[in-house]
Amino acid sequence: MNQLPIFVNLSGRKVILLGTGEMADAKRRLYERAGAVIVDDEAAADVALAVVALEHEDDALAAVKRLKARGLLVNAVDRSALCDYTTPAIIDRDPVLIAIGTGGASAGLAKSLRQRLERLVPGNLGGLASGLAAARNRIKQIWPDGAQRRKAIDAALDPGGALDVLSEGSEANLETWLSMPFAENLSEVEDMMLTSADPDDLTLRQARLLGRADQIFASDDVPESILDRARADAERFGLALWDENPANGLTVRIRMKI
Repeated sequence: MNQLPIFVNLSGRKVILLGTGEMADAKRRLYERAGAVIVDDEAAADVALAVVALEHEDDALAAVKRLKARGLLVNAVDRSALCDYTTPAIIDRDPVLIAIGTGGASAGLAKSLRQRLERLVPGNLGGLASGLAAARNRIKQIWPDGAQRRKAIDAALDPGGALDVLSEGSEANLETWLSMPFAENLSEVEDMMLTSADPDDLTLRQARLLGRADQIFASDDVPESILDRARADAERFGLALWDENPANGLTVRIRMKI
């Protein structure tokens, strides 16, 4: 990962935009959608970010140099080597945002991925997110324990779950899910046999299990790139420490077979 993807709150904040034409207009629309106040004065104060969309190479290089000398983070349109940050392709299901970046390698590739994913992401996903936010206190009352609460939410959001994130009906199911009695969470153990050291070769089911696991028992030859697909707070153990009575929760036991 050569860039850190972050979401920046630009509401009411100034962004310098230098340039005119199609490239500049596209950037203006994007930043204004995020609530930014666009200014074309390079000397403006209290600026959050800067965008250089100048056609002429020498003019663009000089502007980038001046803006960076002020300590501003600069996006230089179509000049990835000069960029302090890049703007991703975006799937907008407010308040859910899915950002796809290529580190400036290919805007076309990011666009193609966005177009395909757009067809998969339901239009009501933002409504589900807003509903979960509004029900936060109620969810805490139903599941006071943080670990149990997280497991209940994970199970509901899983494929086929009551709030399956790729299902069009999830938002309407939220109240039903909150009103249903729930059973005690039991320990669940899954064995995962890997056939490759490449994380891109994980099956969808394996990736989902890694994302849900509370504990992971992995042999020493399992690469970090595989284990990085797990939650950051999942407990990790060597496979030699495996016992037949793991703590309650989803435990994934991983072996390699290459």
